[in-house]
Amino acid sequence: MKIIKNTLLVMALGTSIAMAGDVLATVNGKKITTEDAERFVKAANPQQSLATVSESDKKVITDRLIERILFIDAAKKAEVEKDPEYQKALAIAKDELMINQWMKKQYESTVVSDGEAKEFYEKNKEQFKKPAQVHARHILVKEDEAAAKKMIEELKSLKGDALKEKFIALAKEKSEGPTAPKGGDLGFFGPKQMVPEFDKAVFALEKGKVTTAPVKTQFGYHIIYVEDKKEATTVPYEKVKGQIVQNLKQTQFRKMLEKSAEELKSKAEIVIEAAKK
Repeated sequence: MKIIKNTLLVMALGTSIAMAGDVLATVNGKKITTEDAERFVKAANPQQSLATVSESDKKVITDRLIERILFIDAAKKAEVEKDPEYQKALAIAKDELMINQWMKKQYESTVVSDGEAKEFYEKNKEQFKKPAQVHARHILVKEDEAAAKKMIEELKSLKGDALKEKFIALAKEKSEGPTAPKGGDLGFFGPKQMVPEFDKAVFALEKGKVTTAPVKTQFGYHIIYVEDKKEATTVPYEKVKGQIVQNLKQTQFRKMLEKSAEELKSKAEIVIEAAKK
C-alpha cells in the first residue's frame, strides 16, 4: 500500500482521536487507537484495511497520526481558532456537515417495499435478461476458399465426438487464426460480439454441427463448429432484488429532495438581485 507521507494531508482526514480500539500511542495525554489508524488507511485507499498493511507501514501511519496531534496542538497555541479565515471556514464546514447529516437521515428513512421492488421487476423484465450464448470453434483460412471447402468435405460425414476431435485436429494443423493452438476455441460469447457475417452464421447453427459452406468475413474464410449453446434466460428476482431496491430508493430520495426544495422555496422569502451590467 502506498502510504500518504505528506503530513499536511493527514490534517484533512478528520480522524477522531477519541475513537474506540487498541491504543497505539499516547501524545500529550491524547490516545491514538487502531480505529484512528483504520480511518487513515481507508482515507488513503478505500480498498485497503489496517489488517492488510505491513508492520513498517503501520509504524508510518502511527507516526503520521502522532504528527497530526502535535500539529493540532501547535495550531491551538498559535490561536488559529481566533483567525477570521478559520472561523469562516469552520462555519462553512459546519453547514456542509449539517446538510450531509440531514440528507443521510432522509435517505435512511426512505423505504422501498418488497411489493414495489417485485412490481418493478415484473414490468421491466427485459432489463434482467441474459442473452443467448454460444460456445464455438473455428478454422480460419485467410485466402484459399477451396481449401476451406475441402475441410468441410472431410468433416460433413462425421458426428458427435468424432466430429469434434477431427475439427480440433484440423484447426490446430491448418487454421491461420490466433486460436489455432487451442483447436480454434472461441469460448462462450453472446450476440454481436463477432463480426456480422460470423455472428449470423454461428447463432443459426445447431449444437454439434459445422457450417456447410465457408463463412466469408473481412478476415478470410471460416469453418465454424458449435460446441454448445445456452438459451436466453431471465435473472431470478431474488438475485436482483437488492439492486432494484437500491435503485428505487435512490430514485425516491431524489424525488423527495426535489419536493422538499420546492416546498421550502414556497415558504421562504427569497430575493434574487438583478445582475449588474
